[in-house]
Parts: sequence; structure tokens; C-alpha cells
Amino acid sequence: MSIRATTVFIALGSIAFAAVPSAAARSPAKAASAASAESQTDSPSEEVAELTSWVVGSRDNGKLPFMVIDKVGARLFVFDAAGQQLGTAPVLIGITKGDESAPGVGDRELSNIPVEQRTTPAGRFLAKFGPAVGQHKRVLWVDYGDAISLHPVISANKKERRLQRLLSFTPDDNRITFGCINAPTSFYNKFVKPLFSEAGGVVYILPDSRPLIDVFPGIQLAGQPSGAPLAGDVAGSR
Repeated sequence: MSIRATTVFIALGSIAFAAVPSAAARSPAKAASAASAESQTDSPSEEVAELTSWVVGSRDNGKLPFMVIDKVGARLFVFDAAGQQLGTAPVLIGITKGDESAPGVGDRELSNIPVEQRTTPAGRFLAKFGPAVGQHKRVLWVDYGDAISLHPVISANKKERRLQRLLSFTPDDNRITFGCINAPTSFYNKFVKPLFSEAGGVVYILPDSRPLIDVFPGIQLAGQPSGAPLAGDVAGSR
């Protein structure tokens, strides 16, 4: 198993979920620009809306809470079991674009994972909390076999500027991890831990480049019935 989740977690309790400075500290022009950025950041993409609508309509999540991770927008949306959106926050994801994990990547040391294989896979995952290797910390394991977890942002390596990346207005610099998903600590503690600690939940990770229907074939297309097997049903269920 990879030591991907063994790094010490650094608290980020002061980060704002929308990551927008106070309007009082900005000029009207800058305030308007920041408000526009916040609005764009908080609004789900068309793909997120389509997937969420299908999950709620089909009850694909069963009686479990779920979250949708938009890799292109570098954003996380959390829902309760009934499909009510509870919160949204920026996230950090794998430094390299790609919708699959390289074979055996979960068994390697971090130093042995080349940059081109540091991806966050797309798919449907049954996520549960479990211990991080070599630590007393618990993380939400999204895909245990490939060592993909969701945990509070880590900032041990100052050169990576992970905190600053989360605070930026665009998703362009949010790709920095080995594949795991980093969320703001305050958001993680407020929504992820209490919602997923008891029985886990379903995590839907949108693709970078593959068509949405290829990753989630259960989504109903116009004139076609839904109900096909879902990609990723087994991954992350440990």
C-alpha cells in the first residue's frame, strides 16, 4: 500500500469555503470582480447538475449521503441521503489529468510514482472512513485499492503552496496531489466527517475528458432507458 495518506495533516480552519476576501478590504471594482468569481465558483457545472439530477431521481445513492467532485472545476459538492445540497468547497486533486489510476499505483511509495501517473480517477466509489497507514489519523477512503482518499489539505511542503491554491479564484492551479483529494479542513470537519463517519457514502468523481455517459452509463439519455451497470461499483468499497 502506498504511504500517500501518511503525511501529517495541517489544519486549515480559517479558510472560507468560497475563498473570497472581505468586501470591506477591497475597492468596488475588485469587490465586483471577486463576487463574480465567487458566483462562478459556487455554481455547479452542467455536468454536475446532470449527474446530481440522475442520482437523486434514480436513488443511485440508496440511503447514503453522497458527494460530487468536479475535477475540471476543482470543486466538491456534498449532499445528504435525500439529495439536499449541504455545502460546496474547492479541492486539490491529482497533478496530472486522467480518469484512471495506473495499475499497482496504490502499492508504490510516493517517490516511485511518476508525475504522469498522479491522477485522480473518475467513477462511482463507495467510500468509508479508515485509518491512514502509519498514522492515528482516519481518512475517507474513496478507492482503497489505489490509495485514493479524501482528507484535509496538507501543507508540509511549503513549495507546493497548497493553501494558496485552495484560495485562488480559478481551478487552474488546484492540481498538485499524488491523486488524493484535499479539502479545506473547516469544510471537512463540518460536513465530510459527520456525514460520512457512520456508514460511509457514495463519491462520484467526474471525468477530465471521457464523456460523462461512459463513466456513469446509468445516466439516462434522451430516448434510452437507464439502469446499466455503473463504472466503479467495486472500486473503493473496502
